[in-house]
Amino acid sequence: MSAYSDLAAHFGRIAAIQNAVGILQWDSEVVMPKGGAQTRAESMAVIRVVRHDMLCDPRVGEWLEKAEGDNTLGEWERANLREIRRIWTSETALPADLVAATSRAVSASELHWREARANNDYAALVPYLAEVLARKREVAAIKSARLGVPLYDALLNDYEPGGQSSRIDAIFDDYAAFLPGFLAEVMAHQAKRPKRPRPQGPFPIEQQRALALELMGVLGYDIDRGRLDISTHPFCGGAANDVRITTRYDLNDFTRALMGVLHETGHALYEQGRPQAYLNQPVGKARGMSIHESQSLLIEMQVCRSRDFIAFAAPLMREAFGGQGAPWEVDALVDLYSEVKPSLIRVDADEVTYPAHVIMRYRLEKAMIAGDLALKDLPGAWNDALKGLIGIAPPDDRLGCLQDIHWPAGLWGYFSTYSLGAMSAAQIFDAAVKADPTIQPGIARGDFAPLMRWLRANIHSQGSLHTVDELMTRATGRPLDASVFKAHLKRRYLEG
Repeated sequence: MSAYSDLAAHFGRIAAIQNAVGILQWDSEVVMPKGGAQTRAESMAVIRVVRHDMLCDPRVGEWLEKAEGDNTLGEWERANLREIRRIWTSETALPADLVAATSRAVSASELHWREARANNDYAALVPYLAEVLARKREVAAIKSARLGVPLYDALLNDYEPGGQSSRIDAIFDDYAAFLPGFLAEVMAHQAKRPKRPRPQGPFPIEQQRALALELMGVLGYDIDRGRLDISTHPFCGGAANDVRITTRYDLNDFTRALMGVLHETGHALYEQGRPQAYLNQPVGKARGMSIHESQSLLIEMQVCRSRDFIAFAAPLMREAFGGQGAPWEVDALVDLYSEVKPSLIRVDADEVTYPAHVIMRYRLEKAMIAGDLALKDLPGAWNDALKGLIGIAPPDDRLGCLQDIHWPAGLWGYFSTYSLGAMSAAQIFDAAVKADPTIQPGIARGDFAPLMRWLRANIHSQGSLHTVDELMTRATGRPLDASVFKAHLKRRYLEG
């Protein structure tokens, strides 16, 4: 076997382990009994150390050296070597005992986050979250030294390879300056519209689930390679060719669960569309989380909050809930789905104010990683920051700093990718509809094949063949340009 073949076989086995981790993580969020938490935490720690040991196998470095000198390899194989070296360089910096300690800290913190959130008891979470933060700061310091990047960027690199906080700072500072004036314009514009009645619940969970499954299928989700379940925090997870979605239901508001499902369907479509030939290789993975979030937000925001989509979906919504009359007319549903109103919960936020939630979390986690913000001061800092950006503050921590699982789950460095994804989504969708004029008419009649063909060809099937900037340039003609997102918001919320 060649050195490249040895590497591919080795990383195929690592991918199999990661698939198992994905299913175990899904299980712990969805069906695992509370009493199994300690056993699961130990199992996950052992499995993650086994994966780490495989990544750090001395043979990997030897195979890389030989394979990188092989001039017979094609474009995909050379890109795979690039991704393997990136992963190997980062992973070999970490000692196995730190990997195990981080895994155990995360498992404990996730479990106590669910209780703390339910009980509105941030203080109960702090000792467990502090352990996670300590381990992540240790990881950041080690990776920072190995990669030669700032402390925060060493964590960002796990979710946005090559990402730079200095570049994100500029993008987010620009949007934070743009938001107050634009939000005031949008609110004034909305105030001039007629007040239309809203659908009134209760909306039984069975009907909500049935409608969600129907729309998932219409969008192109393959239910034979996935599931729809309930969890405390909605997510898309699982394994290759077993891509699972979760949501949470509100009996009085069907739009919350439905939009959550459609968001996660965007993630799942990306996962189900990755290149099958390289599915178990690093080059076949999704190209970072800003592109992943672009796919979820393209479906949820660009497509499923558009008039075209709502005109198609309105009859399905009426049928699902037995709706009649003015609240179920297209104009009323468009108003419902496009209402801009500062809210406390990130996952329920409208398209205009959503980036504020992300900018706030990004700035807070940077401060915590740097040691400039203590965990005991997080609730107050959270409330002050949200009020400064969108004018409201939560009445309690359950609606504030306890609402997201990301920090208890160890996902430090992740949050910026949500808004980078929203901005990328606007740019990608704009390029798609310009390239194929059948996409928007298709959406209006429930035919998503033209859109999916374009996304499959230009995003999903590309895996990690290109860098983020290269992928965006090939798909849209240029790297991320936040002005496209702002132009989209102006068209939808001031001209609509």
